[in-house]
Parts: sequence; C-alpha cells; structure tokens
Amino acid sequence: MRLGVLFGWGIVIYAVFFLAWSAINAYAVPQGAASDIMEIFILLVVCVLAGSSLRFRTWKDILPYSVGWAVIAAALDAFFAVPGGNWSLFSEPVTWIAYGLVAVLPLLAVFFVKHDAHGRAWET
Repeated sequence: MRLGVLFGWGIVIYAVFFLAWSAINAYAVPQGAASDIMEIFILLVVCVLAGSSLRFRTWKDILPYSVGWAVIAAALDAFFAVPGGNWSLFSEPVTWIAYGLVAVLPLLAVFFVKHDAHGRAWET
C-alpha cells in the first residue's frame, strides 16, 4: 500500500467535501434534497478521481484504500470535533452514511478503466 496516496487522497477527499459542505451552507442553499444531492455529487466526483488515480483494474485492489480514506475522514472529524466538544457528530446516521460513501464510491473507478480492442484493461 502506498501511504502517500492513502493519506494524500484521504485528506483531499475530506477537504473537498468539507469545503463543498461549507459553501453550500454559506450561500443559503436550502437544506434538503437539493443540497444533499449536490454534496453527494461532489463526493462522488472526488472519490472516483481518487479511485482512478490508483490505476487499479479491480475493485478489490481499490477497497483497502477506500476503507482507509473513510477511516481518515472519521479521524479528521474526531480531530476537529475535540476542541469544540461536538462529539454528537458521531451519533448522527448521516455521518456514518458519508463514511460508507467514501468507502464505496471510489470502487466505481473500475468503470472508467480503458480497454483495448480485445477487452483487456490497460493503464493510461
């Protein structure tokens, strides 16, 4: 496992999602389905980019990294929750759903692997 990729993309996924969440809340996007769809779409894009950057051909190769990214997101949430004493974050189901999405969405990168004329996957 490449630790630089693990920690680098873990931090990028967390940072991009946190910035998107902050922007959506700061610019008065109504809470509800619209903001949830925007957040999930942003998470989907960054997670698939992260999974694609690994250049693996199967989801089984990506899975250890994606689970690691979810653990890093939880650790960063804990790190930022400690000073404010906001541990209630971990009692909300949406938080655990987000960690699950971080673990699952990078696996979709296998659908973007390029194939040659014989159906064999190849790296770009």
